Formats: sequence, structure tokens, C-alpha cells
Amino acid sequence: MYSYEHPSKDIIGKYARTLLDHSIALGVTASVSLYRSLDLARELMRRGAEVYPIVSRSAAKLISPTMWEWATGNKAYVEFGGEIGHVEIARKVSGMVIAPATANTIAKIAHGIADTSVTLTAQIILGVGKRLLLVPAMHEPMYRSPALVKALEICREIGVSILPPVIEEGRAKYPDPVWVADKIEALVLRGEDLKKYKILVTAGPTREHLDPVRFISNPSTGKMGVAIASEAFYRGGEAKLIHGPLSVSVNPWISREEVISTDDMLRAVMKNIRESKPDAVILAAAPADFRFSRREDKKIPSDINKLSIELEATSKIAASVRREAKESIVVGFAAETVASEEELIDKAHKKLEKYGFDMIMANYIGFPGTGFGYDTDAGVLLDNNGRVLAKGFMLKREWARVILDHVKEKISKGSL
Repeated sequence: MYSYEHPSKDIIGKYARTLLDHSIALGVTASVSLYRSLDLARELMRRGAEVYPIVSRSAAKLISPTMWEWATGNKAYVEFGGEIGHVEIARKVSGMVIAPATANTIAKIAHGIADTSVTLTAQIILGVGKRLLLVPAMHEPMYRSPALVKALEICREIGVSILPPVIEEGRAKYPDPVWVADKIEALVLRGEDLKKYKILVTAGPTREHLDPVRFISNPSTGKMGVAIASEAFYRGGEAKLIHGPLSVSVNPWISREEVISTDDMLRAVMKNIRESKPDAVILAAAPADFRFSRREDKKIPSDINKLSIELEATSKIAASVRREAKESIVVGFAAETVASEEELIDKAHKKLEKYGFDMIMANYIGFPGTGFGYDTDAGVLLDNNGRVLAKGFMLKREWARVILDHVKEKISKGSL
């Protein structure tokens, strides 16, 4: 017998397989930003998820249920009847996101009201112990109203996760759907298991200037460090990012500090360690190893035929971190041009022992798909007992998850 598969499902798993074998209930309520959830649905599908849209009556007046079915390949529920679809969906999904979540919907969830398809499903989701995420979107004064602030507090108390809106132009705006998908992915796969931890992360390159317009640096974009800080935040951790000039955007909820030179980064890291005493310091940045022995205050003329310069070593951030962060888990990184996995592991071990890291992530450079500028990386994660904790080729977002899994394990065991 012929089994029909909706063509929209062709995109499932096309970008990643991180949510393969997971399904998400997508609740949509009547904020004007609800159109962004069409992109959210497709982003979740590209990561491997099945998406089941549940649309309030008011939201269905703004975008037709047919459009939600087109986007997901699944029926959009506006009303439930004798099929008790809300129970069926709650049983089979891994979790639910309500995006956008209006003030009205948030208040109803906080007080157990289930008079729309969205709030009814949300109550069942909570009742069966599955994860629920709210993404508020409305005018800023409504978001700041005492009643809504109290409703959000109640939601958190009963186990609901909240992804804050982006505050701009007097609006509490729906965040970038990719960021929302990142939060859903982390919530479904790990929950908010880092809630009690402080994680300090470095990212990106540093620049060492010859004069005001010329400098030496490296091709680091900051993708790995940003992925780690983001994953820590999405899993409930208190993430702080210290970074050089980045080529990648950072979500607005992460506390961050931008620096330029290696010495600038060293000072910022040391200050944060002393003041915040992080549980883990993850050194994913690629600080410049050399600087000019002399820096000119004015631009060197470009019409000279020959210029002799001398380089000197910069300060080693890793060495200073281990001395200062005696109570923290310290994770180092090593990007190496090697011919084999054995050589990569050998170089990583030597660096781990030299700087006293608890773990080190070593990756290959010079191969397509791995190293600077890519969304993916191939490498190995080692600990200070000589064990290979993980290895392979995966998204940097996945590597971030694996690294933080092992950081959490070491913190919980007091493995310093």
C-alpha cells in the first residue's frame, strides 16, 4: 500500500541530525511576529525534528492553518475534538515551544487555564513531565507589566523555561529563529543542567598592531568559542564570553567583553577569574603568539621600498589561567597541522601537560571542513588522565555540547 509523505518533510535532517528521532510541538499565538515561527519550524526540521503545529484561534486568523501544514507537513491543530489530539501529541513529542507567546497565553499557563488548543496542550505537556519553552513577544511596556512579570515567575517556578525577547525600539521582539532553535535543541537534549555553574569562555583571534592600520592576526572567526558560550547559556549556565574581533554574531543574552590584543585578553580573563571565580574556564580563543617588538603611533608610509620588523612572543594566557584559576576546570585548545591522529594526540598531550589543563580539545587544520571558519570540526577531546573522551567530525555546536558534558562531569566529581 502506498504511504504518502508530505514533500515539505524532504528537508528533515538536511542541515544536521542533532534532533533526529525527536519531535517538537510548536504552539503559535496571536502576536504579529508569528510569521517568524514558519522559519523556526523549518529550522527545527532541517536539524532532524518532526514539528507539530498547534495554532490558537486568534493566530489562525493571521496565518492560515494551511500555511502551517505546508511548512511542517503535519496537520495544524486549531481545535481539538474527540480525537483528543492534545493528549496524543503530548505523549509523542520530546517537548513543546510556544513562539511567539503572548501575555495572555503566558498568564493562562501560569494559572492553569486551558481554553485554547495551545494552552490545553501546554498543560498536558507539563502534566506528563516534558519540557515547555516560552518565547515572549509583545510591546515592551506589556512585557514589563507587573502582572506579566509575576506570571513569568510562576511559570519558572512550575518548571517552564523562558527565552527572553530581544528588546529593541520599544518592543520585546521575537529572537532570531536560529537562536530559538538552538535553545530548543539544548533544552530537549540536555535540559537546563548547567543552571548552577559559571562558565568563562574565550573566543576569536587577537590582533597585534604594527601601526594604527596594520596588524598581524590569524583566521579564527570565534565560532567554536561562541558555540560553547551559547550552549552554556541555553543550558541554564551563567556564561561570560571574552573575545577578540569576531566574524560571527553572538546572541544578546550572553555577557561579553571585546578585546583587541593578547595582553588585553589576558587582563580581562584574569580580572574575571579573580572577581567571578568561574567553575570552568574554556580557552577557545586563538590569541596571537607574536607581536611586533615596536609599535608605531602613526601610520608607516606606504611608499617605502623596504621595511624591517622584529617579532617577539606574546604573553601565554594559558599559563596564567592555570596559576590563577586553581579551583576551576580549565579546558585548553590546540589547532595543529599533523599527518595522523596519533600525532595530533601526542601534541595535544604535551600541551595539556605543559599548561596543566584538565582537558584539551585538539583539532586538525589545513583540511576542508575542519578548523578556522567552518561550522564543523574534526578532532579529539582528551583529559589529564590520558583518556580520549571524544573524537570525530561534527558540528562545532555538537562539540560544544560534548565539551560541556565532560566539564559538568568533572565539576560534579570535583576532578581538579
